[in-house]
Amino acid sequence: MQAIAQEMNFSETTFVLPPAQNGTDVRMRIFTPGEELPMAGHPTIGSTFALARAGVIEPRRERFVFGLGIGPVPVSLEWSGDDLAFAWMTQLNPTFEDPLADVAVAETALGVPEGSVRSTSLPVQVVSCGVPFLFVPLATRRVVDEARADAAALARLLQAARGGSHAVFLFSPESAGDGATVYSRMFAPGLGVMEDPATGGASGPLGCYLLRHQVVTTEQAGAMLSLQGVKMGRPSHVHISIGVTGEAITSVRVGGSSVLAGEGTLYV
Repeated sequence: MQAIAQEMNFSETTFVLPPAQNGTDVRMRIFTPGEELPMAGHPTIGSTFALARAGVIEPRRERFVFGLGIGPVPVSLEWSGDDLAFAWMTQLNPTFEDPLADVAVAETALGVPEGSVRSTSLPVQVVSCGVPFLFVPLATRRVVDEARADAAALARLLQAARGGSHAVFLFSPESAGDGATVYSRMFAPGLGVMEDPATGGASGPLGCYLLRHQVVTTEQAGAMLSLQGVKMGRPSHVHISIGVTGEAITSVRVGGSSVLAGEGTLYV
């Protein structure tokens, strides 16, 4: 499976197997070109649409459960007639690591102007809803686009941040009238993914980060949108919904739709 994922060279490749745990419909393994992941968002949403197209998920079904490396992961399904229209993936509730003490390290690693992080008054921090990501806030969308994916510099940044992350997720909450809550990019050269146009596994913890640091209100947290992949020419709209009871985050969902790009036969 790892060899196939490396050959295909997509951000992630999924392999759907018979269920291995009670309460799940299938077992699914997810590989980047570099290693296996315990969970990922877009491969889950995309595989949901593929399985619906193949008839494995019957029309009008409301729920399907994947067995992933983190355990059972339910997906809620929304239909337009017999066609799957939208899917919501439930992720684990978040864990937050201590913020990076010196945010200038992040500015240097990303090659952005001095003060680009500090001017946001937001922390550089690792957050996980199953897979840890290092979140780096930047002042403007222009600065997000200016950031560079230097593998050695990013490796030093991740080592300094600790928290076990292999990926850097940078974003700006600057509004541009397009409905996006944040404008974002994701670099993970250590996983064999220099840049990812859409990262569902990071989007759940992103929503939790935005809520925790009051970038959004509790009401806004229920319907957020991350616009990612624009710099690559592959724009993606990632929907995020964070549920809150009191001050506690009680649910994390990431959703979207998918289109068929191609199909074929692989001989191994």
